[in-house]
Amino acid sequence: MTPEEIEALFVTSAGEYRFARWGRPIVPVIFGVQDETLPVIKGAFEAVCTLARHQMAEADPELGTNCMVFFFRAWSELLEVPDLDRLIPELAPLVARLQEADANQYRLFRFDEAGAIKAAFVFLRMDDALSELPAETLALGQVVQVALLWSDNAFRERSPLALAASTTILRPEIARVIRAAYDPAMPLTAQDSSHALRLAARMAREQ
Repeated sequence: MTPEEIEALFVTSAGEYRFARWGRPIVPVIFGVQDETLPVIKGAFEAVCTLARHQMAEADPELGTNCMVFFFRAWSELLEVPDLDRLIPELAPLVARLQEADANQYRLFRFDEAGAIKAAFVFLRMDDALSELPAETLALGQVVQVALLWSDNAFRERSPLALAASTTILRPEIARVIRAAYDPAMPLTAQDSSHALRLAARMAREQ
């Protein structure tokens, strides 16, 4: 990937370069799926963390769990989740906006004092489009999209996933971006596009 292509992954629709990665081990918890689906989703987390050389943990000392994934049929169901409005004070207006937009997914991040990701919330309204996806594909795609703070336009035109020999995989160039972003020499967060040049150099070094 060129530095310009990498930069585009983190430039928001408002024209700002915004990058962040997790600064602590990821502790996921999944709601709204059958027990047999849980290993598939947790396996996706493990695969992406292994790729990034990042850690998972059983508990976060501050938050308990720090990556919540919700599966549901209607946005209104979120308003019935106990204490979710304490974690997301803007929950009611957010639900109203998502209902109005007829959205089927949304991701929300929280950041620590250093600007690194400290928590993420993934909301998936299982409409016909999402329900048609294999569990492995849906899980991997969502985990990739919370591994870093990507631009809101990053995967609008093209998925981070690809099909290889009838198997869904992470696109190799996106895998390299994630791996480079989690290099210990790279910053936890960045607001300057020169960061994309550093990512490109790190990716070239690993090839």
